[in-house]
Amino acid sequence: MPGKHVFEYAVVRVVPRVEREEFMNVGVVLFCKKLNYLQAIITVNEQKICCFTNPDEAEQIKVNLQAFKLIAHGGKDGGPIASMDEASRFRWLTATRSTVVQASKVHPGLCIDPQQMLEKLHAQLVL
Repeated sequence: MPGKHVFEYAVVRVVPRVEREEFMNVGVVLFCKKLNYLQAIITVNEQKICCFTNPDEAEQIKVNLQAFKLIAHGGKDGGPIASMDEASRFRWLTATRSTVVQASKVHPGLCIDPQQMLEKLHAQLVL
């Protein structure tokens, strides 16, 4: 039986009006150092986002969320930050900021399969 691995995760949130402090969970980003694993699942509920903001701003939010996902997955399409190692990208993505796309505090856990855990957390916390 494979052993369990330590992982860290954060919930990805959209905060359309930072001054109102209202947010909705739209994704999860999970990092497992031992397995060199960093992935994010983002689900945009357009009807819900439009309740918080206007359609033009909703389009920009989707662009920002796509950039978040590209950075998490790495590769040249994500820009210079996406070329950093997994740990550095995870710390950058989960750093505290006052922007429309934010991450919750980082939470630890143990898992056998990080992809399965990511999907489970996404289902529990976003869907």
